[in-house]
Amino acid sequence: MNLLHHFRRITEGWAGAFPQTRTATRACALAVGLLCGVGRRTITRALGFLDKEQVDWSADYRVFSRSPWESKDLFDLLLMEAIARHVPQGPLFMAWDDTVVRRQGRHVPNTAWRRDPMSPPFHVNLVWGQRYLLASLVLPLYQEDGESSPRTLPVRFVECPGARKPGCRAELVEWELYREEKKKQRLSLRFVEEVTRIRQTLDQQGLAERSLICLVDGSYCNRTVWRADWERTRIVARVRRDAKLADPATEKGRVYSRQTWTPQSVYADPGRPWSTTRCFYGGQWREVRYKEVQRVKWRTARRNKVLRLIVLAPTPYRITAEGKTYYRQESYLLTDDLTTDVGVLIQAYLDRYQIEFNHRDAKSILGVGQAQVWGEKSTPRVPAFIVACYSALLLAGLNAYGPKRGQEYRELPKWRRRARRPSCQDLIHLLRKQWAEEKGSENRREQMIITAAA
Repeated sequence: MNLLHHFRRITEGWAGAFPQTRTATRACALAVGLLCGVGRRTITRALGFLDKEQVDWSADYRVFSRSPWESKDLFDLLLMEAIARHVPQGPLFMAWDDTVVRRQGRHVPNTAWRRDPMSPPFHVNLVWGQRYLLASLVLPLYQEDGESSPRTLPVRFVECPGARKPGCRAELVEWELYREEKKKQRLSLRFVEEVTRIRQTLDQQGLAERSLICLVDGSYCNRTVWRADWERTRIVARVRRDAKLADPATEKGRVYSRQTWTPQSVYADPGRPWSTTRCFYGGQWREVRYKEVQRVKWRTARRNKVLRLIVLAPTPYRITAEGKTYYRQESYLLTDDLTTDVGVLIQAYLDRYQIEFNHRDAKSILGVGQAQVWGEKSTPRVPAFIVACYSALLLAGLNAYGPKRGQEYRELPKWRRRARRPSCQDLIHLLRKQWAEEKGSENRREQMIITAAA
């Protein structure tokens, strides 16, 4: 079975998420059109690629604007298959991060001015768009052959709108309501809700014995996250270097010791020796130095919360084989997982970097946010549907050809000969090619591409 057959098998499994069979059929066709269409990723371009320009298009738009379905049902099927094929045992590691999808219209629902994550630290830039929360399952593919880089498979893409700020002439009551609504729509609260839902999904699918470990950055290392009531769920978060930590108190009636210290002091303390662990990072196995502090208390967390601090030393690297040796900054991790081996947690957090490639592929290649829809339902659904199609494409590529870049893909250009795994562009090009070969001759394929790009 080639890539197209695996992709169709996965998307046809979405039939149960839609209320009608004809709606599921249209959604599966749109999945191919949105991925393979040339130019901006709009529904019109998708219909042009599918050669449906001379038929009624309203039903395809109603898939997103009227049909009662939820994106989490699409992602749950991908999550279960990915776990069964690539993470059959052990804890489940899931990377979380938020992102901003840019939009142009000022009247698009749930859009607002957001901080541009690409802005420099000395000057914050603002962009107009929607805020989403992305969750990706970590697939440790290096455990299968010892040399393949890990992948993160998106399993959630949830819109997280903020409270609408009242105008300057608003009354005091409106401002009070705004402050209350702003507290309810915090990103940390949405994160807690989505983690709870994923934990419930895993329990319903018979994976209650598998622990879930969430990998987050420093923006989620706060009071709301650490004080959440979860079962069989742990957090590994990056913590500030100047966070005031403490040891458990030995005096009666106290919880925290009187003396506090910071993660940076642990890094600079010569009395604490460095330990090493072997991790797969940057395409090869490397020795990573770390320090570990057991049984740590933090006032931001709950009083009975016992944490664990992991300090990672800078890892040397080179841009070229004979270039200058550079060092990354040290990292500080805080976790409430007290039993898992420290090397496993460090490896998982290094794998979390793969979620940045999900952001890049979704925005730069798949054009999430380019669809010209303005409905209350279709505005959040279309980006989530595109990300679900992208996740299905990654999973289909792994199922069809494995994690490595073989002869099935097109030849790399001369300036890019060292790629070991297929990129999103490689998968889209191969999917487009196999779909055109199935539909007809090469001339028909060229005509469809020209029509879609017109």
